[in-house]
Amino acid sequence: MTVVATTPDSLSSEMGSLSNGFHRGLEINGNGYTNGHTSSNEGSRSSSASGGPRLGRRKSTPMMPPFMVSAPGKVIVFGEHAVVHGKAAIAASISLRSYLHVTTLSKSRRTITLRFPDIDLIHSWHIDDLPWELFSHPSKKKYYYDLVTSLDPELMASIQPHLADVSSDKPPTERKIHQNSAACFLYLFLSLGSQKFHGCVYTLRSTIPIGAGLGSSASIAVCLSAALLLQIRTLSGPHPDQPSDEARLQIERINRWAFVAEMAIHGNPSGVDNTVSTQGKAVVFQRKDYDKPPVVTPLWDFPELPLLLVDTRTPKSTAAEVAKVARLKNTHQKLVGSILDAVDKVTRTAEGLIDEDTFDATEDESLRRMGELMSINHGLLASLGVSHPRLERVRELIDFAGLGWTKLTGAGGGGCSITLMKPGVSSKRMDALQEQLDSEGYSQFKTTLGGDGIGVLWPAVLKNGLDEDEEGGMEIDLDKFLNAPGTEGVEKLVGVHGGTGEREGWKFWRVESR
Repeated sequence: MTVVATTPDSLSSEMGSLSNGFHRGLEINGNGYTNGHTSSNEGSRSSSASGGPRLGRRKSTPMMPPFMVSAPGKVIVFGEHAVVHGKAAIAASISLRSYLHVTTLSKSRRTITLRFPDIDLIHSWHIDDLPWELFSHPSKKKYYYDLVTSLDPELMASIQPHLADVSSDKPPTERKIHQNSAACFLYLFLSLGSQKFHGCVYTLRSTIPIGAGLGSSASIAVCLSAALLLQIRTLSGPHPDQPSDEARLQIERINRWAFVAEMAIHGNPSGVDNTVSTQGKAVVFQRKDYDKPPVVTPLWDFPELPLLLVDTRTPKSTAAEVAKVARLKNTHQKLVGSILDAVDKVTRTAEGLIDEDTFDATEDESLRRMGELMSINHGLLASLGVSHPRLERVRELIDFAGLGWTKLTGAGGGGCSITLMKPGVSSKRMDALQEQLDSEGYSQFKTTLGGDGIGVLWPAVLKNGLDEDEEGGMEIDLDKFLNAPGTEGVEKLVGVHGGTGEREGWKFWRVESR
């Protein structure tokens, strides 16, 4: 059981999601060197302070090979809205993932750069300009093994001058999101690193839709946490023979610092998203008392299930949907209370079903029972008024055609639906469904529910069953990573699963139930 610190202000944050981004202002070539600059502020060195290699000088060699980390997104499978009122919810990982590529530069290059090419955002800082003195002061210093449950206001204030140039050309709303994201990274970097840290380029690509309630920001937070902890050599493994207790410790260490990053982004996160993204599989989450931390119980034996994720492309407001249910409950306390109790019973029934010795994710009867619980959960949520015509249209196309069991996921009012697919559905019927969804403006993703959490590719070399495997595999350099076309290109290049199975190179901290 994991206890995740939070505050009463995070009432609906377990169903919320925030996008990430960094400022575009320079270019990086395939060797990880920067061209141009990001800042013209007096008193603050720009990335050009370290410059490119001077003419006539030999390029120095990076001190460490490039490596990668990857973390999944998440969906709420059972218990939406009831969780806000003290009931249990189950959240599980999905196989849509974020991928972070880390290039360590030579000693002479004193910049750290964040690059998110999919949203055309980038920013750099000179390491020696950052507020190390305050972060390293004995009264402020935190270590990798510390449990940090709140952000230090003085430390956050010291970061603010270094956010002034982030997305200065963007609209205020977008700029605020970008600056929050940059603050998230700097707080982790300054907490875990030191002024002696080598210059680095952190490049992120993600296959998780942003702002859809799928845990995209938590996935990024987990990647940043794991990468920094690996760089300061405070993680053991992952390796196949690693004892479960040791793997749990590494997962918890990553999760603690990912939660710190989430606090810098969201203010008062629930801790669910980063926990699921770190460990994978699924968790049961419950917060009965908002004056106390929520209780998060891992479901290490949660099965991998075939899932169709459909994005309605309809904007939603988590706060508005939560407020809608609260008003309904205030008006009809006993009636709505009984509906929320029923949602809780569905969640606990699903938890018990997964725990049964006879549950088999490849067997029709087990999938039918799970699917029926998803349908019941959706019906109860619809009775609370949090569905949407676009969500009901997905159910009409899928459920009534006998292809699977569909429910909304997250706050509702738009957003996404998830479908547990029936086994044996023909490719012809799936193609027809895809064509219909495409024609009506939906986005869809074939994914897997309950897969692995944080993964590591060290060094950034993959074996793909090609001739180059005989020479050690394909090195994922920065050029290849940046030039991978779209989400499909990213998955094809570096995805943790290729073809029919796991690709050789990626490793995961895997924990079995006690």
